[in-house]
Formats: sequence, structure tokens, C-alpha cells
Amino acid sequence: MNWSSKGRPKKAPRPALHGAASVGALGAAAAGGALVTAAVLSAGFARSTISADTFRQLDLFGEVFEQVHQNYVEQPEDAKLVKGAIDGMLSELDPHSSYLTADDFSRMQEQTRGSFAGLGIQVVMDNEGPDKGFVKVVAPIDDTPAKKAGIQTNDLITEIDGEPVQGMTIDDAIGKLKGAKGTPVEITVVRDREKPAFKVKLVRDIVRVPAVTHRAEGQFGFIRITNFSEQTEDGLVKAIKALDKEIPGGPKGYVLDLRFNPGGLLDQAVAVSDAFLEGGEIVSTRGRNPKDTLKEMGTPGDLAKGKPIIVLINEGSASASEIVAGALQDRNRGLLLGTRSFGKGSVQTVIPLQNGLQGALRLTTARYYTPSGRSIQAAGIDPDILMPIAYPGEDQNGERPSEASLPGALDVKKEADAKADAKPAVEPFKCYFEKDAAGKEIPNDPHDCQLDRALEILADTTAYRSALADASAGRAKAQ
Repeated sequence: MNWSSKGRPKKAPRPALHGAASVGALGAAAAGGALVTAAVLSAGFARSTISADTFRQLDLFGEVFEQVHQNYVEQPEDAKLVKGAIDGMLSELDPHSSYLTADDFSRMQEQTRGSFAGLGIQVVMDNEGPDKGFVKVVAPIDDTPAKKAGIQTNDLITEIDGEPVQGMTIDDAIGKLKGAKGTPVEITVVRDREKPAFKVKLVRDIVRVPAVTHRAEGQFGFIRITNFSEQTEDGLVKAIKALDKEIPGGPKGYVLDLRFNPGGLLDQAVAVSDAFLEGGEIVSTRGRNPKDTLKEMGTPGDLAKGKPIIVLINEGSASASEIVAGALQDRNRGLLLGTRSFGKGSVQTVIPLQNGLQGALRLTTARYYTPSGRSIQAAGIDPDILMPIAYPGEDQNGERPSEASLPGALDVKKEADAKADAKPAVEPFKCYFEKDAAGKEIPNDPHDCQLDRALEILADTTAYRSALADASAGRAKAQ
């Protein structure tokens, strides 16, 4: 039997997906991509729950299929017709329910292991709006071909090797972008929507994403979690042990960086949260069926020994990242600093079809809730300390991709309600700028001012405790 760092039997990994449909990964988990409980359902319809009228509609589908098969101007591929019908049915549900072909299913399983071939970008595809039909970059992954080539968040990929992306599905586009290690691919990129597109040549490579990295920041430990793969819990334990050795007397506190972390395995999100908590509730799921309603509880033992924690989040922190951030925030275990998270709070169960030989169904079956009962879906997690950042050449008021911006997303508030609940705007902090002799703002040497601010707060014990108390009181008042 395998045992975790806290002396308890490890839970079996849960091979299922919590990422965004219409969201893909080129050498990375999908934006908001986290895995949850897998299930295998028996073939055929549950006839007791489907009405006679529904079966008449299915007969109608069969008749249409037969007419197309027999009379279309060219001989159609039946497999493509069936896949198109399945895709169309699932697209009527929400952005995250989708059909995975056998290749897609295999690629998803590779992603959870943390090593796979690709370019290293997390992408989405809007179904409406000005960017409809294009591949939109959520974030490039560190030390990958995409990152090295300068691909940026919000870039649009409009062509792949000269072929227009519009008209492709997200999986079709990913299929053209993936390939054998060492092979080239040319993409056409739109960055500034008011300027011409430009071409970028990349060479495909094996993308190995270390789930956890760490370093000492003076007397404090900095831990970055890039995704929640099968490696994450072990990586976190090793990072904490290493920092205990690297920093004389051990760290006085920790900065946990979840920025642009798109998610991953649910059991790993629970384990990471549990590492910093003394038991108690971490997250709950609530679904239509009793089997989809459960609570994930922690176990005694705080690996950080109660030391102060600041968690960095932003609009790229999704699903599993939001579970961790929400648990630590609700349990008053740490301060959150940054910007509102992505808002991916629905659970996708991955159901293998014909034992995976025909791929799998990724179906939304429940929603996530933080320990206090807050729904993450579409709302995201608000930081205790709001600190938006402005980067050189970036529209400071530009809209960032979020769950609520995805067409068909669940629980999106009406515009009037969203405006009523909106918090006062905060001027972006221009940490990448300085002023020249004429007073003009120019880019300076890059540095991480959110991290700088977190370290400043940790260094002042009184300020940290005061901010933590204020944040807790503010949430209690809002409930």
C-alpha cells in the first residue's frame, strides 16, 4: 500500500476531466482542466427514464440519417455523420460537455501524467463574438516551444500551416498542431486586433511540465504549482521538505503561486489543500443524482505547521486551482492576492465508451462548492487583496477570458445582476513600467510585483494577521 506524506493511505487517482470543453491543450491540461471521478455506464438507454416521445424523436434522427446516407450528393462518411450528431447534441448542454474520440481520450490520459507531445499552450475556442471560431491562447506553458516563440495570452491562431482555423473544431485544430517531436508547424497569429496578423514557426517537442517548482525568497518559501497532475502531491511534499533544508530554521511563511494554473486531477487538488489544513471540509460537489453529491474531507496534519500563507491567483487560475484557493480562503488559512479566478466550477465525469475503444463522453454532472457553500461556477474566487497588473503594450481595460464569457456557460448572471454585484474597479498596478526624464512611461526590467507585495505582507506579521482578520470579517459580513 502506498502512503502519503501525512501517513494516510493514498486515495486512488480519479481519471476524469474537469477542464473546459471548447478548451484544448497542446502539451498541457486544458484551461480550467481538472479531472474528477470516472464512471463506466452500461450500454443502451435507461428506458424507464426516457419518454415515448423522446424515442419518437430518436426515430426521426434515424430517418434523417438514412436519408442523408442514401441521397446526399456525395457518399458521406457515416462515422463523421454520427460524430457530428453527437457533437451537436452535447453543444446544446454547456461548454464543457463533449465527445472524445479514442485519440482524444488517449491524449487526455497522457495529460494527467504530466508528460506529452505538443507545443505547450492552453487554448479555448469561442462559439460566438468577434473571436468566434479561432483558437485563443489562454496561456503558454513555461519552457515549451510556444513560450520560447513568444506566444502570449489572448493571441488568436487563425491559420495552421496555411489552412484557416475557422470551420475546424477545437479538437481538429489541436490535431493539426500536434505531431511528432522535431517536426515544424507554422501558425498565423493575431495579437493586436487592430493590426495585421503575423506568422510564427515552431518545432514540436515533448512537453514535460513539472507540476511543482520551488525556491527560497529570503526567509520565505515560494512554491509554484503549474498543474494538478499525478505528480503534484509528491512534488509539493518534496518542495516543502527542500525549503526546510534550504532556509536556515525553515521558512517563516509560504507563497503558493497558482497563477495561470488551468487545473487537473481533483484528488490532487484535495491533497494540496489538505497539506495546509488540519482536517475538515475541503470541497463538496452537488449534482442531479445522489452519486454526484459528496464532500471531500481532509486529515489531521498541516505540513506547513500553521505558518502564514499567501496564495497568488489570477484569471488563468481555474478549476482545481480554484478548489485549493477557495478551501484555504474559506478556512481562513491564507490570504489570496491577485485578480479574480477563471470561474470553472462544474464537474465533468469522463465515461469511457465501449471500454474506451470508441473514445469517451465528457459530461457535466455536478458543481463544486467551497467549504462555506460558495459556488465557484461562473463566479470564480475573488482575492482578499485585489492587485491587477498592467503589462507593456496591453489594453489595461481589456476583457480576459473567463468561464462567464464562454457561450452557454452555466450559472452566468444576467448583465444587470452582474453589474449590481460588481466590485469597484481598481487601477492596474504598472509594475513593468518606469518613467523617463520626460515623464513618459517606458517598460523596465521585468519583475513580479505581485510576489513582491506578497513577500512584503509576510515579512510584517502584524500586517498579515490584520489582513487575514479583515478578509474573514468581510466574507462573514457578505454572507
